[in-house]
Amino acid sequence: MTDAKTPKPIVITLGDPAGIGPEIIVKAFRDAPQLTSGCFVAGDLAALRRAAQALATPGRPALPVALIEEPAQAAFAPPGCVPVLQAIEPLDGIEPGQVSAAAGRAAGQSVVWAARAALAGTVAALVTAPLHKESLAAAGFGFPGHTELLQAEAAAHLRLPVAALPVRMMLANDELRTVLVSIHMALRDAIAAVSLDSVLQTLRITHQALGTLLGRAPRVGVAGLNPHAGEGGLFGSEERDFIAPAIAAARLEGIDASGPHAPDTVFMRARRTPSREGEFDVVIAMYHDQGLIPVKYLGVEKGVNVTLGLPLVRTSPDHGTAFDIVGTGRADASSLIEAIRMARTLAPDGRGR
Repeated sequence: MTDAKTPKPIVITLGDPAGIGPEIIVKAFRDAPQLTSGCFVAGDLAALRRAAQALATPGRPALPVALIEEPAQAAFAPPGCVPVLQAIEPLDGIEPGQVSAAAGRAAGQSVVWAARAALAGTVAALVTAPLHKESLAAAGFGFPGHTELLQAEAAAHLRLPVAALPVRMMLANDELRTVLVSIHMALRDAIAAVSLDSVLQTLRITHQALGTLLGRAPRVGVAGLNPHAGEGGLFGSEERDFIAPAIAAARLEGIDASGPHAPDTVFMRARRTPSREGEFDVVIAMYHDQGLIPVKYLGVEKGVNVTLGLPLVRTSPDHGTAFDIVGTGRADASSLIEAIRMARTLAPDGRGR
């Protein structure tokens, strides 16, 4: 058992066992032993052992994978070892690189277990390895991804309707942060979702969450929806009718927000480089691809997905299951390592504070 001086562990979920999740988890423990000290995996022991064995080379033996019975035991795992808590039924017959209900069920159940542990205060934060949305749906989970699943779990824990617990996705790397007004929906639905309320709600969530991270009020740049931010109504009225009024309302609340800015330049203005700080700490994007393409273009290997608005800390690597390279040894754990680092920074009970 841990005492009051022992930081709570960080849990890493298995991800889709048919994807690169198990591989990058093993690589993270192998390549960043100090960072992963005190972390453990919620998932399947055999899947992690297979991944560890697949990554072994003549000059580098397989990393040990040890079964733990409760999260607190992660603090006492020996160095150079991957602690795994068997949070799901043991897996059998998962085909690497293939969509399946069995793989989706394993991935989803691992997330549910970890979310409930975080909500109960057993762990300091959770880091989610990639899952496959098609496999998740095949398993019967009625959510398009991690964000919505975690939102539903948190709302149920708080005994709230899901709509009463709004969340947002933030993608971040060393150079750029962006928060999305809408997440996983068709583009025509995402455009319809741009409203005064949705933009203002995004500004409030971003201001509060990023303020905690930075220790000060963030400078928020808001992208327009249309080319040239509508050009005074010539290319659309959303900026005039919804986005600008939301920014004005946010400023009255003390939020340092500006815009709407032309979406083809606002990300460049916000980008931090060695020679310039960037005009904004974060950009509010109106829909999924508008915000994610700039961050991913700067380097998927360093991107981190953070869910804002939850009563728990959740981070994730900024990439998918990469079915096409499973088992080749080419999977890059850099983004997962950065997600663990970010979780430590954000977690009030983790080792980052």
